[in-house]
Amino acid sequence: MSDTARENDELVRDFLDAWERRDADFVLDCFAEDGVYHAMPLSPIEGKPAFAEWVAHFADVPPGRLDVHHQAAAGNIVINERTDYITLNGKPVTLPICAVFELEDGPIKAWREYFDTGPARTAYADS
Repeated sequence: MSDTARENDELVRDFLDAWERRDADFVLDCFAEDGVYHAMPLSPIEGKPAFAEWVAHFADVPPGRLDVHHQAAAGNIVINERTDYITLNGKPVTLPICAVFELEDGPIKAWREYFDTGPARTAYADS
């Protein structure tokens, strides 16, 4: 593994650890000014200000567990397969996720996640 790939792998792992503990400052520090987060099939969140606003919505959400099963890094790309165990609307939610991160000289330039939104929607049913 190249030094770049190793650094990117570590940054993504640290980024996900920060998500687990709701460390919004660290999460935002890892995201590029013109970065894009896209949870498929939802609309993309473009730019750091919009991403910061989205991250702020998680301030009152209890910390979760992001269990990375596999992660691979090559150059500026990091891909992982994980299961997120989170609480939404006071209900436990389990989300199997595949994520692709593109990094550009350090920060995350693009973050795409592929998962079924059904479990999250179910947490808000009957509310």
